[in-house]
Amino acid sequence: MTVFYMPKIIHEKEKCIGCGACAAVCPDFWDMGDDGKSVLKGGKKVGKNFELTVKDAGCNEDAANTCPVQCIIVK
Repeated sequence: MTVFYMPKIIHEKEKCIGCGACAAVCPDFWDMGDDGKSVLKGGKKVGKNFELTVKDAGCNEDAANTCPVQCIIVK
Protein backbone atom coordinates (compact mmCIF):
# COMPACT_ATOMS: atom_id res chain seq x y z
CA MET A 1 0.00 0.00 0.00
CA THR A 2 1.31 3.42 -0.96
CA VAL A 3 0.70 6.32 1.40
CA PHE A 4 0.86 9.80 -0.06
CA TYR A 5 2.05 12.64 2.14
CA MET A 6 0.21 15.92 1.69
CA PRO A 7 2.22 18.83 3.10
CA LYS A 8 0.44 21.27 5.37
CA ILE A 9 1.39 24.95 5.40
CA ILE A 10 0.79 26.68 8.74
CA HIS A 11 0.90 30.46 9.12
CA GLU A 12 1.17 31.83 12.64
CA LYS A 13 -0.18 35.22 11.60
CA GLU A 14 0.11 36.82 15.05
CA LYS A 15 3.91 36.50 14.80
CA CYS A 16 4.07 38.05 11.31
CA ILE A 17 5.92 41.36 11.05
CA GLY A 18 4.84 42.05 7.46
CA CYS A 19 8.30 42.01 5.87
CA GLY A 20 6.92 40.57 2.61
CA ALA A 21 9.68 37.99 2.10
CA CYS A 22 7.17 35.14 1.69
CA ALA A 23 5.18 37.02 -0.96
CA ALA A 24 8.41 37.88 -2.79
CA VAL A 25 9.70 34.28 -3.00
CA CYS A 26 6.35 32.46 -3.26
CA PRO A 27 3.69 34.76 -4.79
CA ASP A 28 1.47 31.85 -5.88
CA PHE A 29 0.70 31.12 -2.22
CA TRP A 30 1.46 34.37 -0.35
CA ASP A 31 0.22 37.93 -0.60
CA MET A 32 0.26 40.99 1.63
CA GLY A 33 -3.01 41.84 3.36
CA ASP A 34 -4.62 45.18 4.10
CA ASP A 35 -3.40 44.85 7.69
CA GLY A 36 0.23 44.85 6.49
CA LYS A 37 0.73 41.17 7.33
CA SER A 38 1.15 38.26 4.97
CA VAL A 39 -1.81 36.16 3.85
CA LEU A 40 -1.71 32.46 2.99
CA LYS A 41 -3.89 32.29 -0.12
CA GLY A 42 -6.67 29.75 0.40
CA GLY A 43 -5.68 29.22 4.04
CA LYS A 44 -8.40 28.30 6.52
CA LYS A 45 -8.44 29.69 10.05
CA VAL A 46 -7.66 27.00 12.63
CA GLY A 47 -7.45 28.47 16.11
CA LYS A 48 -5.05 31.42 15.92
CA ASN A 49 -3.35 30.11 12.76
CA PHE A 50 -4.15 29.68 9.09
CA GLU A 51 -3.59 26.30 7.43
CA LEU A 52 -3.55 24.96 3.90
CA THR A 53 -2.94 21.38 2.76
CA VAL A 54 -1.20 21.20 -0.63
CA LYS A 55 -0.05 18.47 -3.02
CA ASP A 56 3.48 19.88 -3.17
CA ALA A 57 5.10 22.29 -0.71
CA GLY A 58 7.03 23.89 -3.58
CA CYS A 59 8.12 27.45 -2.89
CA ASN A 60 6.52 27.39 0.56
CA GLU A 61 9.77 25.85 1.83
CA ASP A 62 11.56 28.98 0.56
CA ALA A 63 8.91 31.19 2.17
CA ALA A 64 9.43 29.44 5.51
CA ASN A 65 13.21 29.69 5.23
CA THR A 66 13.21 33.41 4.37
CA CYS A 67 10.77 34.41 7.11
CA PRO A 68 12.79 36.33 9.71
CA VAL A 69 10.35 35.51 12.54
CA GLN A 70 9.74 31.86 11.55
CA CYS A 71 5.94 32.22 11.43
CA ILE A 72 5.57 29.84 8.45
CA ILE A 73 5.75 26.11 9.11
CA VAL A 74 5.72 23.38 6.47
CA LYS A 75 4.78 19.95 7.88
